[in-house]
Amino acid sequence: MTDQATGRGASPRATGGGGRRRGTAGRDKPSTIRDVAARAGVSVATVSRTLAGNYPVSEGTRTRVMAAVESLHYVVNVHAKALSGAVLGPVALVLRDITGPSLAHVAAGVEQEAATRGRLSLVCATHGDPAREDDLVQLMREQHAAAVVLVGGAEIDDAYHERMAAYARGLDSAGSRLVLVGRPPPAAGLPVTVIEYDNRGGAFQVSAHLLAGGHRRVLYLGGEAGFTTAQERRAGHLDALRAHGVEYDGELDVPGPFTRTSGYLRTRDALRAGLDFTAVCAGTDMVALGVLAALGEAGLAVPGDVSVVGFDDVPFAADLTPALTTVRVPYEDLGRSAVRLALEREERVSGDDHVVLGTQLVIRRSAAPRA
Repeated sequence: MTDQATGRGASPRATGGGGRRRGTAGRDKPSTIRDVAARAGVSVATVSRTLAGNYPVSEGTRTRVMAAVESLHYVVNVHAKALSGAVLGPVALVLRDITGPSLAHVAAGVEQEAATRGRLSLVCATHGDPAREDDLVQLMREQHAAAVVLVGGAEIDDAYHERMAAYARGLDSAGSRLVLVGRPPPAAGLPVTVIEYDNRGGAFQVSAHLLAGGHRRVLYLGGEAGFTTAQERRAGHLDALRAHGVEYDGELDVPGPFTRTSGYLRTRDALRAGLDFTAVCAGTDMVALGVLAALGEAGLAVPGDVSVVGFDDVPFAADLTPALTTVRVPYEDLGRSAVRLALEREERVSGDDHVVLGTQLVIRRSAAPRA
């Protein structure tokens, strides 16, 4: 067919090809529900009812509408579907860093449980920036997330409690749920679910394992002061010292980041300073990895000269030489429990929204009794 005024082939009004329609300025625009209705020869309301599946339409009408949707590559407005209840809200996981092996296992648990329940999971990183965390929580609220799971230790102060209270109330007003995993619980009475693991008890077990083996000079490489995870693990270590009648020595208590590099540098510096110790209790397995490197560099055998223990039981812990004695944290179970408790809260007649999972001492070859 030819346009008599211009001599050029006329194009359909509803679409510019490839599921796009031509705008007034000549630019391609996404197809709309009106374009679908025009292509199918039905009303906009009929298209909406057909796609929502909540109103009976004839098979012929449904066939025409779906053919128009396919030919125009029409994408349903996700926000509209969420508001109508036609799509299940996603589960959002917000954590400090997505590269850590332990947090990756929490994410795996969240994703697996969300998928089992027919939900999408979204993973976001804050990089330790509270302002970014604020923005991400607000974004997930606007996206009608069913639950927002915040993972990882935090510094406890008034600002933290105010932010958590604001998150909990804001999400609750939107029909969502705040879930704190491994974070300090907020004030009582807030609409929030808390999932923790026994940091203090796990640290007590692994430190007591060294002390029961006769070690009295234990270099403790804990985390940065102020973070709850580091505080709880240090408290467990101090509990073990008291339980075994070992006097606390401040020079053996060396805080720092939970990283391999920090573990290496702190151990190297302790050796260079001539600090006397027969065992090292590392705050995480990543720290322990740096400890092993520094000891090997100094020509010290593990566990012959120095015993080493960690915390987390990340996948590579059993494959180190020697295999690492550590504390197993049920990270995947933390993720699964976070999703399960958040999504089932309305179904439970009664139940605890503050759950503490246990940890387990895993004894391998990196630690031995003192000769």
